[in-house]
Amino acid sequence: MSVKNLKVLIRGGGELASAVACRLAESHFNVIMTEVPQPQAVRRNVSFCEAVYESHKIVEGKTARLVASAGEARAAWKAGELALIVDPDTTIRSDLKPDVEIDAIIAKKNMGTRISDAELVIGLGIGFEAGKDVHVVIETNRGHNLGRVMREGIAEPDTGNPGNIGGYTTERVMRAPREGTFKTVKKIGDMVKAGDIVAYVEGEPVKAAIPGVIRGLLRDGTPVSKGFKSGDVDPRGNKEYCYTISDKGRTISGGVIEAILAYFNR
Repeated sequence: MSVKNLKVLIRGGGELASAVACRLAESHFNVIMTEVPQPQAVRRNVSFCEAVYESHKIVEGKTARLVASAGEARAAWKAGELALIVDPDTTIRSDLKPDVEIDAIIAKKNMGTRISDAELVIGLGIGFEAGKDVHVVIETNRGHNLGRVMREGIAEPDTGNPGNIGGYTTERVMRAPREGTFKTVKKIGDMVKAGDIVAYVEGEPVKAAIPGVIRGLLRDGTPVSKGFKSGDVDPRGNKEYCYTISDKGRTISGGVIEAILAYFNR
């Protein structure tokens, strides 16, 4: 089967899902992404799920358009855009009949994806077994195997720690101190020092633990639970990184393209 005009459905619209979607759109695939009614992405500047709030979202020159039907999705494709629909149960699948389905929710467990959902089904990270839940698993754990295409077996176990950037891991991540509403003081792209207040949750401050640039931050007004990941400080201090896809995202998206081309160019 030719790869021309392949329809790809991606479950999820967060950072890694968007990296994959952007790479596929650049390669001229027809892409639709599904999301929940209130996405809670941290790296919002590189997450197509922001289209839920803004009607469209541009990431590295590619536009995702919020749609409400299969017809609107096809119109977006015709205009050279990606489509994104609020559809947590992925009901759009029956109308569009995608050739490829990618579970990029990064829930660390299978949220209902089945190997029978499309001709080629791909799972990102842990929670899937290649040959059982999906046809292919893409490794998402930083390290030697990042982006590896696996046609049998499972991904590496979750380390429980964020990736090491500039010598920092858990210190990079800001978390909600309590349950409540997240109210921002700073914005993505702002430089901070250790101890700076970035946001509040019901009057309790959310502080940066290290100096750097705010690479990710929840939307103002987002409801959070105690300990919920709310922001990300990049110690490298390069503001450009706030607006571009990460090395991890590019590597994983390369693995996805390899899996698709290997299957349909047989």
